[in-house]
Amino acid sequence: MKSRQPLPVKGRILLSEPFLNDSYFKQSVILLAEYNDTGSMGFILNKPVGYNIHELVNDFPEFDAPVYFGGPVESNSLFFIHTQPDLIGYSFEIEDGIFYGGHYEKVRQNAALGLLKPEQIRFFAGYSGWETGQLDFEMEEDSWLVFDRPGGLLNMKPETLWGELLKQSHSEMAIWANFPEDPRLN
Repeated sequence: MKSRQPLPVKGRILLSEPFLNDSYFKQSVILLAEYNDTGSMGFILNKPVGYNIHELVNDFPEFDAPVYFGGPVESNSLFFIHTQPDLIGYSFEIEDGIFYGGHYEKVRQNAALGLLKPEQIRFFAGYSGWETGQLDFEMEEDSWLVFDRPGGLLNMKPETLWGELLKQSHSEMAIWANFPEDPRLN
C-alpha cells in the first residue's frame, strides 16, 4: 500500500521522483509559489543557468547572484523570490519569510546600493506551471514527492539539493539520493 504524501500546497517543495525522465524536471527541486483551483506555479531551485543576473540583464548593476532555470513557462522572462519585502515592495508571501515578486526597479537600486545581498534573492528565467488539475494528475502518476520546505533552503548548494532533500525525506525513495542524473556517465 502506497504511503500518503502531504498535499502540494503553496510553500511546499516538490522533488521529482528519481526516474522522472523529463528534460526540464529531471532531479528537480521546486518551491511551490501558488497552488489553487486555477492551477499551480513554482520555481526550480537547483538548476543554475551559469550566469549572474548582471551578465544577462544589461541595465542590472554588478551583483553576484546567479540566475536559475525556473521552468519552461515564459523562460524569456525574469522572476524572483526573496526575503526582503520591505526593500522590494509589492511582494506576495509564499510562506514563512519567502516572498515572490516585487518592484524590479527597487531590486536594481537596492542591489546597486548594497542594501540587497545576493543571498537574500534568487532570480529565475521562467517558471514551472500546471493547469487546473494537472499537478494533481502528476501526483497520482507518482512524478513528484512533496515535502515541507526546510529552513535555509535558499542557502543549500543547488548541485546537491535534490539528493540532500531526498535523503532527508526518509522515504523509500531516499536510497536513490546519490543516483547520478545520467548513469551512463558514472
